[in-house]
Amino acid sequence: MGSAISANLVRAGFETFGYDVLPARRKALERAGGIATQSATQVVAHTSVALTSLPSVAALDRVAAELARTGRRGGIVLETSTLPIEDKHRARAVLGAAGMTLLDCPLSGTGAQAKTGDLSVYASGPRKAYDAAVPVFEGFARSHYFLGAFGNGSKMKFVANLLVAIHNVSAAEAFVLGMKAGLAPRTILRVVGDGAGASRMFQVRGPMMVAGRYGRATMKNAVWQKDLKIIRAFARELGVRTPLFDASATVYAAAMQRGYAQQDTAAVCAVLEAMAGLKRQRRKT
Repeated sequence: MGSAISANLVRAGFETFGYDVLPARRKALERAGGIATQSATQVVAHTSVALTSLPSVAALDRVAAELARTGRRGGIVLETSTLPIEDKHRARAVLGAAGMTLLDCPLSGTGAQAKTGDLSVYASGPRKAYDAAVPVFEGFARSHYFLGAFGNGSKMKFVANLLVAIHNVSAAEAFVLGMKAGLAPRTILRVVGDGAGASRMFQVRGPMMVAGRYGRATMKNAVWQKDLKIIRAFARELGVRTPLFDASATVYAAAMQRGYAQQDTAAVCAVLEAMAGLKRQRRKT
């Protein structure tokens, strides 16, 4: 996500500074026209608006502590990761004590969508900081929404990802049913995609399911497990039952067990194919 967002910001005309723990990612930023730094603190030294895209709570805690030590009062940090709300509140307090404002801004969209700017931002926190960040949002996203109090952005993301989890598995289930019945996967994608049964996940991940190739991951199954865990805990905290979500989670778990941890979540199609005893028969139509 971070690499795609930074490249889009460069194309939008922003002088873009960035840091990643992986040297290859820093080099990719430079190739895209951005300026790679040697630390997260160096990023905020050059800009009043910073964006974080992080893989874990530990990474958020570490980055928040590093940024707080810079003394960059008045800076705004757009936190786009999908993480538990209480952990974002902790980071907010750390940065707030240093005079910085953290906005909770998770993103809706896959890595592939991020490359084309096809993202939605679910922003929450102080309205003044959101208004100041609008030009940045418009530099890398298709749409952005202000959702009020800090944490509401993450709540909306959990709702959205619950649907993503279900729609991805339902798309795979539909492909397997059609293929088992003798329909060509490419035909299923074209015809169903044009009707009432389509979903955004059907359209985005359907081509991977048609090809049966999942190596170019827009969301790895291993990373997706984090999101599933967060959503499940959030729903249980509210006392909300999620039977369809729970059923989809078992299919993702099966994908992990079958060796698809580092491949795209669309690989649930391969799992369901195996369960159905389906052997692919490639067709031209």
